[in-house]
Amino acid sequence: MGLAIKEILVSKEIDVGDLKGKVLAIDSFNLLYQFLTTIRGPDGSLLTDRSGNVTSHLVGLFSRTTNFMQQGLKPVFVFDGVAPLLKQQERERRAQIKQEAKREYEIAKEREDIEAMKKYASRTTKLTSEMIEDAKQLISMMGLPIVQAASEGEAQAAYIAKQKDAYACVSQDFDSLLYATPYLVRNLSIAGKRKKTNKLGFVTVKPELYSYTENLSHLGFTQDQLIALSILVGTDYNVGGIKGIGPKKAIALVKEHKSNFDKLFEAVKWKEYFEYGWQDVFETFKTMPVNKDYSLKFTPPKQDKIMEFLCEQHDFEKERIKSSLDKLSQSGDIKQKGLGDFF
Repeated sequence: MGLAIKEILVSKEIDVGDLKGKVLAIDSFNLLYQFLTTIRGPDGSLLTDRSGNVTSHLVGLFSRTTNFMQQGLKPVFVFDGVAPLLKQQERERRAQIKQEAKREYEIAKEREDIEAMKKYASRTTKLTSEMIEDAKQLISMMGLPIVQAASEGEAQAAYIAKQKDAYACVSQDFDSLLYATPYLVRNLSIAGKRKKTNKLGFVTVKPELYSYTENLSHLGFTQDQLIALSILVGTDYNVGGIKGIGPKKAIALVKEHKSNFDKLFEAVKWKEYFEYGWQDVFETFKTMPVNKDYSLKFTPPKQDKIMEFLCEQHDFEKERIKSSLDKLSQSGDIKQKGLGDFF
């Protein structure tokens, strides 16, 4: 779901080239869901190989990653671990939405309404364990690090950035700011376009850089107050937040009550909306476990294995994959230094 707080945050547009040479901790689930939602056939169906295995995520992952590497970016892929208990309710809600979308898709299919089919199909997106394993295999073959989070991927990515092992987190969601990532990068797409939210078509976008310290200063908040504001608006652990409270009203409420969160959540009648305490949500953010025993090692891509995995196992077009790998080996610093020296 992500936090709906974009309108109160400050950011600056950047070019992909501004991130050249920088290590970026990528929220992998967020990225893979983007590919599964947008890379589909005209009727909304996912791309598959001849055996029926889904390949939409691999198409996006290979294309996006090779482009990043050609631009001199050094991506690290962070995968979610065990979800917090409070997220189970959100997963149940999402499952219900997917079931409803599936019903609407079947109705549209009977009507042969292609636009409606594509619209509802994208809402049925599910990331399976098989898809995750395929993605990890490809990333490893590309010579890029994988970090398995203890729990939430964005918390892990923020930790890596706070340790100065990465420059920024990369995600479309803002949650990593609640875990104090120094920087968040959104809209990091070489193509410069992104699917419209809940609509057909695409919009032109530029990468956005969000500074954690700059946004706290802009809001006049502490990290705890930013978490409290987000809980008012709604997080994955208290979906929907408090009815009638948007980001701007939440700012005023937090400023009014300062750090007296008991009074704040009493004033907004928290208990009328949720059966558990606001403290449970707050502590979920504050005590999110992270994996401190990770290693970031970059190695040259294993081109033969990539060709075999994508082309022989998943029916990708050989010439297209070979062309992308050739471009990668001939690009920028990689060409000058050699793949081994670059990584």
